[in-house]
Amino acid sequence: MTRREILICSGTGCLSAGAEEIEDKLMDELWKHELEDKYPVTRAIKRTGCMGPCNLGPMIIIRPEDTFYGNLEPSDVETIVEEHLLKDRVVRNLLIEDDGHKVEEFQKLDFIQGQKKIVMRNSGDIDPSSLEDYLENDGYMAARKAITDMEREEIIEEIKESGLRGRGGAGFPTGLKWEFTAREDEDEKYVVCNGDEGDPGAFMDRSVLEGDPHSIIEGMMIAGYAVGANKGYIYVRAEYPLAIRNLQKAIRDAESEGYLGENLFNTQFDFNVELRVGAGAFVCGEETALLSSIEGKQGRPKYRPPYPAQSGLWDQPTVINNVETFANIPIIIEKGSEWFDDIGTEGSSGTKVFAVAGDVGNTGLVEAEMGTTIEEMIDIAGGVAGGKDFKAVQIGGPAGGTIPEEHIDLPIDYDSLEEAGTIMGSGGFIVLDEDTCMVDVAKFFLDFTQEESCGKCPPCRLGTKRMLDILDKITKGEGESEDLETLEELAETVQNTSFCGLGQASPNPVLSTLRFFREEYEAHVNEKECPTGTCKALVEAFYIDEEACVTCGKCTEVCPVDAISSGDESYSIDPDTCISCGECAQVCPVEAISEGDNE
Repeated sequence: MTRREILICSGTGCLSAGAEEIEDKLMDELWKHELEDKYPVTRAIKRTGCMGPCNLGPMIIIRPEDTFYGNLEPSDVETIVEEHLLKDRVVRNLLIEDDGHKVEEFQKLDFIQGQKKIVMRNSGDIDPSSLEDYLENDGYMAARKAITDMEREEIIEEIKESGLRGRGGAGFPTGLKWEFTAREDEDEKYVVCNGDEGDPGAFMDRSVLEGDPHSIIEGMMIAGYAVGANKGYIYVRAEYPLAIRNLQKAIRDAESEGYLGENLFNTQFDFNVELRVGAGAFVCGEETALLSSIEGKQGRPKYRPPYPAQSGLWDQPTVINNVETFANIPIIIEKGSEWFDDIGTEGSSGTKVFAVAGDVGNTGLVEAEMGTTIEEMIDIAGGVAGGKDFKAVQIGGPAGGTIPEEHIDLPIDYDSLEEAGTIMGSGGFIVLDEDTCMVDVAKFFLDFTQEESCGKCPPCRLGTKRMLDILDKITKGEGESEDLETLEELAETVQNTSFCGLGQASPNPVLSTLRFFREEYEAHVNEKECPTGTCKALVEAFYIDEEACVTCGKCTEVCPVDAISSGDESYSIDPDTCISCGECAQVCPVEAISEGDNE
């Protein structure tokens, strides 16, 4: 019989959806049917990292057929075992429907076909807790090649020629950063991996750390050899317990099998890695604040220059890159800079991993070639949810900006996004539909950055607070015409005078929404209206005419917030709960529901 392998997505998203229950049930069913006695080869169960389509979890893939089952319930497992494993029959009613038809093979999902996997090449395919699995997929071959067959300068030149830019947000050329550190004449140097991913809705780095931890160790090892560093630190926030657990095991296994430690690959090169767990301060995503945290100090940014490449961790030359950047290193060394540079656009080589969320058909991780347009990204993710019109996309998280529908054909690369007034950031991609209030979006992201400000410099500490007060005033219907000018002036001041990159980028959501959606701000201020009905202070609640109500209950069935309660002779709407969506008025058969004051 054909040997089968059952892959269970065990990333954080799938675990929260019930993947462990699916695995337990699967083990029970395999044991119950005594499959080892019925078949010559044992059925293998493998826990993998994130497979990508987070809205389809829990999910499994059965190989070699590559059959994909998603949105599983424990009760589905018995059917899969009895039909698919025992009788070789695909359970069609458990297949995912994609674009109107059932998809049998994972790779044929539209969500997967539109991607190009480089960073995520192993995640969802290998067991992240298994060094053997990583080695079977050419793990540590690139490190062996770099350390035994290449000169240090040759490695740096290869990374420079690849065009790889730092994936943490700023997009600084990776090879150039390594070159600066390599030039420093110091005995002690360090390599640091920035895994402090704090953007709302971002989980790209977390998924790589969970699903392919050895690739990060290997990338750091190559960097260490190239710049002359023998020690590396991986900094991960405490909110990522699975990533921490998988990293700890990967480090232990690499040490025990000689992939970390002394005389690597029978050379005189030594390299060790330690894990540091951060408390979750957003500012520690800024590299100098992160280095201070590793040193045991308060995580606050430092003045630059000197840059970490010259004086970083414990005042020694330090290479610091984020998780995604290091994940690219082994495959660049393995396949060559020319191969990597041919992917993407001029000035933005390779791919970028995005956490796609918001008003979109399929949420999850999308790894797309640089230069993919916003429209193509949305198509990969199944289009705008509910058949609604696309309004904008927020790229780059709280430090990024909003791109409107008129620029839907904008290619996603560093230069194009900068010209549009936003940044790549770490990879947040939040799709917003026609019902989204852009003033409220700006307020949401500014509220986050204001709350997370370290408070070191007055422009960020006080400027963002004053901006937030103005936005709060506008969304409550208390805005004045001069507020928009004041808001813009404050945003530019904070942008130009804040101490670190996080403070400098914090006004981006405000400036971009003012640029592209000024008419919405003006409606809030001048007409005291929220065009989308999001800002409750500017929207009148609905009410039910007690005399006209026939208590049919249709309104209660469609109310999304349970604002309608029943009485003996009539129904009533709680004005404090009502979001004025109007669904109740649309279904009322006697037109007893209206918007406005019931007095």
